[in-house]
This record gives sequence, C-alpha cells and structure tokens, in this order.
Amino acid sequence: MRNLAAGVARFQEDVFPAKEELFARLAAHHAPHTLFIGCSDARVVPELITGAEPGELFVVRTAGNLVPAYTPGADGVAAGIEYAVGVLGVRDVVVCGHSACGAMTALAEDHDLSGAPAVAGWLRLADASVARTGARGDVPALVRQNVLAQLATLATHPSVARALAERRLALHGWVYDIATGRVEDLTPAPASATPAA
Repeated sequence: MRNLAAGVARFQEDVFPAKEELFARLAAHHAPHTLFIGCSDARVVPELITGAEPGELFVVRTAGNLVPAYTPGADGVAAGIEYAVGVLGVRDVVVCGHSACGAMTALAEDHDLSGAPAVAGWLRLADASVARTGARGDVPALVRQNVLAQLATLATHPSVARALAERRLALHGWVYDIATGRVEDLTPAPASATPAA
C-alpha cells in the first residue's frame, strides 16, 4: 500500500500539474473514442500499450477479456458496453487478448478449477472458443480464437448491433504479447459486396 500512496503523491506533484489543462477539460467533458475490452491481468495496461491519454479510452476489463452474450437484466459488462457505445458514442471497440493469459491457460490445459467455482463459471463463457481450438494445451491458439469469439458476442448487444448497422462503429481484435510488446491485429476483413450476376 505504501507504493500506491507514493504513486499518488508523485501523480499529484508531477503528473497532474503537467496535464492540469487536460484534467480541467476532462472534468467537464467525457468523450472517449474507443471502448477497450481487455483482460483484468495486471500486466495488460491499455493506456500504456496504446499510448492513450486520459479520457481517450473507455475501459472494461474482465478475466479472459470475456464478453457475456446480451441478456436483459443487471450486468456490469453489458452496462459498460451500452454506455460506451449508446451514450458516449465511441467509434471503435477493441477486444484485446494477451499472451500468457491465466484464464486461457486454465482452459487450454484443463486446470482443476473446483476450488474457484466463480472463476470456473465465468470461464464457461469461453466454451465455444475452446471447441474451435484444435489442440489441447495450445494457449496462443485459444487466445486468438477467444478474441474472435468475443467480437462475435459483442454483436448480440443491441447498442453494438445498432451502431454496426448504422456504420458508426468498428470492431477490432488484438492480441498483445507481453514479452515483446507486439500487438497482433486479428480484425476480420470487412465483408465485401457480392458482385452482381
């Protein structure tokens, strides 16, 4: 906790004064351009990876960067998506997986999660990703399949479906490699128009 308190002191003494005008604008205006859905893993820091300034990203973080399919009712992930897309009007959504993901490793290697029933239940959201991944134990392949699956699941959210239909939103899939800092773009190519016969 001491390190965090020291960090707050450094922020107040060094960072905040250097960006005081930015924070004054942000205090009255919230208009991020991108919803970034990433893993809760502490090694994945969206603003650091993207070089984004405060106020540019609306961030939702979940274990395994999982996005539950839309269902009516209280859901923190759905609420974050709806607010970012439907209220704030973000233009892009990034789903970002990463190397050495603990959630995807647990699934790929079939870890015993009986001692963590909430985690096991949450990771069931990746069942389709596991089914699409060929070899057991292939964590990188599962990470990639999972990003693609979450992009598909996003479209079940009404705010996302509307924004996509109106062509005011683009979805992107990334995989961040912790060891190298590289970001692999998995964004599917847009469907091309079918030529007239």
